[in-house]
Amino acid sequence: MAGPCSARLQGDAPAFASALRTLVNNPQFSDVTFVVGPEQQKVFAHRCVLACRCQAFRGMLTQVPVGSQDSSSSVLPQGPFILGNVQPEVFLAVIEFLYTNSVTLNSHIALEVLTSSVEYGLQDLCKLCVRFIKDTLSVEQVCEALQAAVAYGQTDLQQHCLAFIEGYTTAVVRTQGFRELSDVVLARVLRSDRLAVDELDLVQAVREWAHVSSAVLERPVPEVAALPVRELRLPLLAPSELVTLESHNQRDLLIPVESIAAAWRAHALRKGSGVPSRLCRPRRGTRPRDHHRHLEPHTK
Repeated sequence: MAGPCSARLQGDAPAFASALRTLVNNPQFSDVTFVVGPEQQKVFAHRCVLACRCQAFRGMLTQVPVGSQDSSSSVLPQGPFILGNVQPEVFLAVIEFLYTNSVTLNSHIALEVLTSSVEYGLQDLCKLCVRFIKDTLSVEQVCEALQAAVAYGQTDLQQHCLAFIEGYTTAVVRTQGFRELSDVVLARVLRSDRLAVDELDLVQAVREWAHVSSAVLERPVPEVAALPVRELRLPLLAPSELVTLESHNQRDLLIPVESIAAAWRAHALRKGSGVPSRLCRPRRGTRPRDHHRHLEPHTK
């Protein structure tokens, strides 16, 4: 006689998710409350759902008495739990994902939801956020997205943002997001050969960035700009442009004197001798200048 057979059969997943969605922020049957954001908005949830879906919530919602080695003796803190540093809309997006394995995003909250997904260790939610951000990237938001991608080690998103910046450089460098980049991330952007902007415009954009950073960080312009300035390709500028640059530099000391001197030396010797080869290489948006032909051997 044949032995018993067994199988796991899948029901209607969308109907299941839809039913669970009705429990999102529903006070009925809820057993835990969060007080979220500066507005102190109440959000209702169910411990069993949060704990089984997210290790971070499991730790938040259970507590093992001091000195006890038995996890079965854990107690359930009653709350409410205060989450003052997250916006209610962002937290509700996280809750929605935990209940339904899907999330409703918009361009105003996507980066903050990405941040929360990293904090809570929700890799699948993180992937959904990255996909949405890539699909809806804009000139105004690309620098903020790049900063977040670097902070959270999202290599694919970093590459996507850099490619976007390379395509719309002139517009991007005028945005508030550009002026709020960290020095490390800005330096990474400036290393690209494919930026669609002339070097003179890039120097001006970095100068504006440096003055904003100096005011925010309360540190001197030369100090905050030290890392990005190393990536400016001063030998690409014409002599008349270097003269103007020196005049501006007397006011804020943005660029080290030795860097300007190296650019003058490249002109005098009619080659990029003593200058790193990358600093003599025209970018995609560099306007041609007569002396560039003397630098060409150093761009190969």
